[in-house]
Amino acid sequence: MADHITIRPASGTWVVRASGAVLGESTNALELTEGSYAPVIYFPREDIGMSFLEKTESTTRCPYKGTATYYTVSGPDGDAIDAAWSYEEPLSGVEQIAGHIAFYTDRVTVEKL
Repeated sequence: MADHITIRPASGTWVVRASGAVLGESTNALELTEGSYAPVIYFPREDIGMSFLEKTESTTRCPYKGTATYYTVSGPDGDAIDAAWSYEEPLSGVEQIAGHIAFYTDRVTVEKL
């Protein structure tokens, strides 16, 4: 793993909402900190209502985590395009985030209860 990435269990219960509707809640989320960026909460897929997410054609490549795939999040107020991402096959050293999904907090709400 890159020296500037830290992954640890996110303490407490975390929730993700779109337009106020709960998409998921987890006590098994992970917190990924990368360099000076704000920590990102990764939710286990099994704790997310995947029927609210639709995979898009968008991808990005991180030299430390691998290729990210993106999802549009549907909520009561409409769709948030590419508001969530997942590393389906993360690189060596960050395997913990496999099977997890993270969300852009400027498009949906992610908070600790």
